[in-house]
Amino acid sequence: MYTDNLIGFILAVASSAFIGSSFIIKKKGLQRAGASGPRANSGGYGYLLQPLWWIGMVTMIIGELANFIAYIYAPAVLVTPLGALSIIVSAVLAHFLLKEKLQKMGILGCVLCVVGSTVIVLHAPTEHSISSVEEIWELATQPAFLLYAASAAAVVLVLVLYCEPRYGQTNIMVYVGICSVIGSLTVMSIKAIGIAIKLTLEGSSQVAHFQTWVFAMVALTCIITQLNYLNKR
Repeated sequence: MYTDNLIGFILAVASSAFIGSSFIIKKKGLQRAGASGPRANSGGYGYLLQPLWWIGMVTMIIGELANFIAYIYAPAVLVTPLGALSIIVSAVLAHFLLKEKLQKMGILGCVLCVVGSTVIVLHAPTEHSISSVEEIWELATQPAFLLYAASAAAVVLVLVLYCEPRYGQTNIMVYVGICSVIGSLTVMSIKAIGIAIKLTLEGSSQVAHFQTWVFAMVALTCIITQLNYLNKR
């Protein structure tokens, strides 16, 4: 268990470095695209023709892949907080590459990210051993979780249908809120897929279980939605 957690920890840190860097690279691509056509937050998709944006996307994919594998080895409560390190990487790179000055409140935020992540990681509980994807499905269909998922979906719909058309251009928190709320569901579905893959590789195939494909569809939908609104930020 210690070895698995260590592997997950290393992969999660590497993932944060890649993902944090990808934000800056993609931002440079978006800036170049915005200089020659409609900006992404105005409905433009010119960034798809920018090589720099694609380099950032590949970097993000590598980071997300490392993060995905980390979920296979370590508990989500250990891997997820380490994602906050990508904020620090982005902040530092933005300061040097995008010439965005890091203010005192920004520095304080970075320090709080480190402290919060460290506290959670040090006190991460031991993960319960799961023997099949059906067991995950049973946990995911508990009334409490279903209520949370429905509430998250409702909040996202309000942000997308009401807030985004009215305030999306002037308030970045609309897009941050959409990506964050959906991200909570992404983490859970990715963890389920990771466990399914791990069990399959160990000889207990989970491919035939419909629950595996439901989790995969939920994860794919969440990821595509996040990518769309992430580029508008």
